[in-house]
Amino acid sequence: MAQYELLLPKMGESVAEATVIRWEKNPGDNIAIDDTILEIATDKVDSEVPSPVSGKMIKHLFNENDVAQVGDVIAIIEIESDTAVAEEVKDAELESLEKATEIPFIPEEKEETIKENKIEEENVEVKPNNFNSSDRFYSPLVKSIAQEEGISADQLDKIKGSGSDGRVTKDDLLDFISSKNNDNVQIKEQKITENLPKPVEAKKEETQAKEPTKIVQPVAKSTGDEIIEMDRMRKLIADHMVSSKQTSPHVTSFIEVDVTNMVLWRNKVKASFEKREGEKITFTPIFVEAVAKALKDLPMVNVSVKGNQIIKKKDINIGMATALPSGNLIVPVIKNADQLNLVGLTKSVNDLARRSRANKLLPDEVQGGTFTVTNLGTFDNTMGTPIINQPQVAILAVGAIKKKPAVLETEYGDVIAIRHLMYLSMSYDHRVVDGSLGGMFIKKVADNLEQWDVNREI
Repeated sequence: MAQYELLLPKMGESVAEATVIRWEKNPGDNIAIDDTILEIATDKVDSEVPSPVSGKMIKHLFNENDVAQVGDVIAIIEIESDTAVAEEVKDAELESLEKATEIPFIPEEKEETIKENKIEEENVEVKPNNFNSSDRFYSPLVKSIAQEEGISADQLDKIKGSGSDGRVTKDDLLDFISSKNNDNVQIKEQKITENLPKPVEAKKEETQAKEPTKIVQPVAKSTGDEIIEMDRMRKLIADHMVSSKQTSPHVTSFIEVDVTNMVLWRNKVKASFEKREGEKITFTPIFVEAVAKALKDLPMVNVSVKGNQIIKKKDINIGMATALPSGNLIVPVIKNADQLNLVGLTKSVNDLARRSRANKLLPDEVQGGTFTVTNLGTFDNTMGTPIINQPQVAILAVGAIKKKPAVLETEYGDVIAIRHLMYLSMSYDHRVVDGSLGGMFIKKVADNLEQWDVNREI
């Protein structure tokens, strides 16, 4: 009998790791091809990992709640002695992983030290490392990073691994690279500061800012209070929201919109649309279309911030906040929303909403958003102040549509009429989106909705 090493598969171009939620097959269990081996979680999406071979489960290399990197060996499966098919599967997996492997994000301060180190080694010929000579297992991602940063096999062998069975993870390697480069920078800084006059050095010490102490208010518990542990998704949401408020100075602008023409048009076409397309047309794809048009006109809202750099996004990928039956929230992304017509947007919105609530989203479908829309009107809320979905710089909330009396200007003078009105509220990152740009953008979205053609064909 031969042993087959099951790798954590590629789950999308932007996904590098996953958390083991639950093992469906335990040591001793028989496995058929395509049987679910385990469930994994990436960000807020849970996925099943099927078996590419048949055999018997021998060993788990990761426990539940452990984090594994793409390409890590996560389990050992015993298969028939004829391993030709298994080797073909293994080669296909490795080829896929090699194509998917990307250089991971490195914080700006680490990136600068790494760049400095690379400049010194610019003229040095780097020979490929032979990591196969080591007795330790290294994932393709770890090998790729080590090769890119010039880490030798001997240096890699000396790194203490925090993964299962002492394996070196991506974080272990990045910490080693950071420590190595920080040591080089400290030596350089020491040489420079030794030549500085002492008064300047003393002044530097006096002006150093002290980090403020974080105060945590105690929570009082009363008799009969129920304690509910946050689930994994709620913890992720909580961390993401706190991080967003700490990262971006939030400003929120509001505008009232007369959407009477839009409402009348939808009421006119919804029955024929459903009969023809087999889909219900809601207001959400209309809002998404209006936002996509505004982003094309004002592209500096379709950006992200990295340090002192503004990254202007080429694609317009709009996330739609979706409430789940569990009470949690997920944001699937409509990729290249500006390139879809209203029929395509409607099908995409309905499909993502259905699969979100059924927990059938793929990891890539919640990645890569450049702007987010959240529909508060679903819960009959008038308006809100949403929190930015990092690393985006703006999020638009659409409120409930209400019939209200409004003043209309006519050629015969002002009149009061019953109109369909709603509020838009947009929170934006004041580091890069000023009030003028934020105000122009939300007004542009409002204009796109107010100027709706009641005779539009779909």
